[in-house]
Amino acid sequence: MKKIAIVAGLFFTILSSYAQVTAVKGEALPRPANMLELKENSHNFGKIPQGRPAVYVFEITNLGNTPVKLDNVQASCGCTTPEWSRDAIEGGGTAKIKVGYNAYAEGPFTKTVTVVYNTSMTKTITISGEVYKTPTTSAPENPSIQLLKQIN
Repeated sequence: MKKIAIVAGLFFTILSSYAQVTAVKGEALPRPANMLELKENSHNFGKIPQGRPAVYVFEITNLGNTPVKLDNVQASCGCTTPEWSRDAIEGGGTAKIKVGYNAYAEGPFTKTVTVVYNTSMTKTITISGEVYKTPTTSAPENPSIQLLKQIN
């Protein structure tokens, strides 16, 4: 009799635990307060010509339920320029951070942009690529072109 009572007690305990887990799964979990998420943390421009600026737009989402304002978006050097809206990002809303790179110096680069929100919380964006030197003069004239023009 004791064995039946123990087995029945275990059965009801397991059944009630299962019912609680099922109830939690069916409910929407509350969103955390003031949490931002970047769709992408980095972007590689690949090879870009020297002297031509490169721009990429990052998307940031407020996963929280209260508005979040970006306090500052700071680049690691003067060759990288971030642009962002000073308006608060509503709970569940998105915003864009446009990051421009002045491709002046030849060679590979990796730059960071730090996003500061809620006074002390940060996210880091990284851009990278390689700037190649563009020719300083145009290609030499090909005398065969004139001959081809006369034939056609």
